[in-house]
Amino acid sequence: MNIKWYGTATLLLESGGSSILLDPYLKGYNKKLPPVPLEEARRADAIFITHPHLDHFQDVDAFTKNGGVPRVFVPEAGLRIGKDMRLDTSCMVPIRAGETYAVGPFTVKTYESRHCVFDAETIIGIIFSPRTYLCADKSVMLLLDMKHFKCEPHEILAYEISDGEKRVFVLGSAALCEDVEYPAGCDLLVFPYQGKLRMHTYMESFLHRLQPKGVFCDHFDDAFPPFTKNVNTQDFAPTVEKCLPGARAIVPSEGVSYEV
Repeated sequence: MNIKWYGTATLLLESGGSSILLDPYLKGYNKKLPPVPLEEARRADAIFITHPHLDHFQDVDAFTKNGGVPRVFVPEAGLRIGKDMRLDTSCMVPIRAGETYAVGPFTVKTYESRHCVFDAETIIGIIFSPRTYLCADKSVMLLLDMKHFKCEPHEILAYEISDGEKRVFVLGSAALCEDVEYPAGCDLLVFPYQGKLRMHTYMESFLHRLQPKGVFCDHFDDAFPPFTKNVNTQDFAPTVEKCLPGARAIVPSEGVSYEV
């Protein structure tokens, strides 16, 4: 199995001539970011949405329409949001935690998860950042757009994806439920590296709990300024090594394929 990161939380998993696309997003709030290779992404066999927030779900039509990806597996709130936002819901399959789906060689198991809550330091940094006020119009527009993409806590999903040889555990946001038994020892954990001032410290409990053989960070780019920023990942690999000696630590480059 191979994995590619296209920016923000957009991932492509490939195995045996099949592929799964996760949380596709065109990064329209920051035109300086590299574009998503739509032609390649639209050849996926299915899309899985971890949660229907703006930066995980808003652009799904660009990947499905006119002969694109045939199916979109999305938490149930996605159908309501999709209809409200006039997205094409005809290809959407509502899913819940505790279910299993087969796509080509892939088996996808769903788990209830949670959304990362920005810490006080991060929120204060946004409030007092000059960029917030220099981009006031963009800030207001983004807040208004975000209002349309709300879901309940239980509608945040995580995915265990296996091709029969390798297992990848994908978090759409950096939070877990305390009472859910998650799969330990996966070959690769995809960890969203944004939302806390000290993400490397915050990540430690996830590594101890999940015990992956490798960790792949995503969501560390400046996807929708001024509420995000490019996160410094210099402490990511040392933290993985400290918590899980010998485990792989991957800070991906966009569009590069990594073997799981």
